[in-house]
Amino acid sequence: MVILICDAFDKSLPDRLKKFGEVTDNVARLPEADVALVRSKTKCTPEWIAGAPKLKMIIRGGVGLDNIDQPAAKARGIEVKNTPAASSVAVAELAFGLMLAVPNHLIEAHNAMKLEGKFLKKELKRTELYQKTLGLVGIGRIAGEVAKRAAAFGMRVLAYDPYVKHSDVAILVPSLKDLLRQADYLSLHVPLNDDTKNMINKEAIAGMKDGVVIVNTGRGKCIVEADLAEALASGKVAAYATDVWYSDPPDPSSPLLSAPNVIMTPHIGASSKENLLRIGNEVVTLLDAWTKK
Repeated sequence: MVILICDAFDKSLPDRLKKFGEVTDNVARLPEADVALVRSKTKCTPEWIAGAPKLKMIIRGGVGLDNIDQPAAKARGIEVKNTPAASSVAVAELAFGLMLAVPNHLIEAHNAMKLEGKFLKKELKRTELYQKTLGLVGIGRIAGEVAKRAAAFGMRVLAYDPYVKHSDVAILVPSLKDLLRQADYLSLHVPLNDDTKNMINKEAIAGMKDGVVIVNTGRGKCIVEADLAEALASGKVAAYATDVWYSDPPDPSSPLLSAPNVIMTPHIGASSKENLLRIGNEVVTLLDAWTKK
């Protein structure tokens, strides 16, 4: 069996996989691969799948599967798996770090001192997360970890998720509109599908509080970029902090790159050292179960 590692995983993983067969990171060997390990960089399109005639399994190291054409894989009888339990803490910590950076002006303060030699002690007015309302769009594993951290900061935590009927960490609200009108901070934790694509658009933003802060560690295409950029320019949305984009890297023409009050990171939510090791653990477990079928 040939196992092809297409993207970045923990450096210990190749040795751990040798018990299952030959391990390679040479993507030119895709036609020989029985198993392919991908993260978000590799796009498993129908053409990519067609170029892997021996492929029997794709494992996505991470939560979402939107970079894998699942109908094309299914048509070929290729099993598709991911590692949803691994990334919760890593992504939640980044989401909360982004949330903290906005009211504390961390980026602006640092850049002023480091790059401009300015000491903006009086100019930068901080606000607190304490007693603010956090609205979670989706209340899965990652959002649940964000909720726990928000509660520790004394925030009121609400969540909307049409697939969840009970939560131990958030107060569930009946509709997205209910969530949007109450949230001081809005954090997105949904997969990309027909229901969530472009869900944060001009109409949704109009139903939000003035001065809302939006944090996105879910999927970039859940946002209508032009609508959000307009809301940032007007001040309707006070800030947008994001780790996710329409593409990796974002198109230089993206209006969010030049919009005011945007904090951006290059899709590093799941890239902690500890999480890469957890992903590797799940990959080994999945392959072990698969080879024993």
